[in-house]
Amino acid sequence: MLILSSSDQQYLLNMSEVIDAVAVGLEEYSAARTNTPLRTILPVSKSGGNAIFMPASAEEVGCLGMKYVSTFPNNRKIGKKVINGVVLFMDIETGEPLALLEASYLTVMRTGALSGVATKYLARPDSKTLSMIGTGEQALGQLQAILAVRNIEKVKLNNRSKQKALEFAAHIERLFPVTASVFDNPDEAINGADIIVTSTSSDTPVYTGEVAPGVHINAIGSYQPTMRELPTSVISQAQKVVVESRDATVKEAGDLLIPIQEGKFSVDRIHAELGEIIGNRAAGREDESEITVFKSVGFAAADIVVAKYFYEKALKEGIGQRVELGPAWSLSTIKA
Repeated sequence: MLILSSSDQQYLLNMSEVIDAVAVGLEEYSAARTNTPLRTILPVSKSGGNAIFMPASAEEVGCLGMKYVSTFPNNRKIGKKVINGVVLFMDIETGEPLALLEASYLTVMRTGALSGVATKYLARPDSKTLSMIGTGEQALGQLQAILAVRNIEKVKLNNRSKQKALEFAAHIERLFPVTASVFDNPDEAINGADIIVTSTSSDTPVYTGEVAPGVHINAIGSYQPTMRELPTSVISQAQKVVVESRDATVKEAGDLLIPIQEGKFSVDRIHAELGEIIGNRAAGREDESEITVFKSVGFAAADIVVAKYFYEKALKEGIGQRVELGPAWSLSTIKA
């Protein structure tokens, strides 16, 4: 079995290639060619944590795997990471484990690639200004993916910690040909933006202002019914609200569930799954003035296609650590 660390994956990453891989996963899902159960969350009451299991298969493209992620907030008290995880990738023909991948980096880049695909189909082609609310772990993947599909020149940032936003601004100006500015007020940060990304763990809307005609929004932070990043007004006025999975979204996405409960939105107003747009079964952006929203809660079919991408590329380039799980055994090999 091949072990791929976060640094291995970073070496192998080509964001345009990951965007293409994720697009395949989205199209397969929306064509009903995957098996992607809703995530299973096991509370660990003594530790105050959650263990999350997300299996998936996409047989037509040779993908079988499962992502495991744990969130244990009390780890901060003992100096350990709050979030840990791995992706197990298996042989679709034999079920044998092929690779074990560190999941934090993979998840960040997978989530970025989801927004990259959505931006490709839903944002105006001439978009130049990106607003990012939240500059935590997800932000860099979001920026990399959007830069892969649009010629962004200006990045406007807002974060609860202004110092972290300033550090992120300096970091991305070193890495990319963009100018970055930090705003104390999120409504100022979204003013004049062509594309808005929200990547926070907020339970309440992260901005209150109206968005201009023609704006595209990627809302990728909240993933539970009680969490939301977008105000109801944005969801209700959007001409197109697009999701990865209708089934998952109507069970997990507070950004849509809360407006539905308020009577300001309805499930039948979801324009399409992103995979339906990729497969030409639904329209992407049709008008420069449309307000479009992509609401992501994450799904395992995207994780396993990205795991396959890293695994196959690692084999070609000789990257990763080989681990032998041991030969097959039988009763005859057991010694008394």
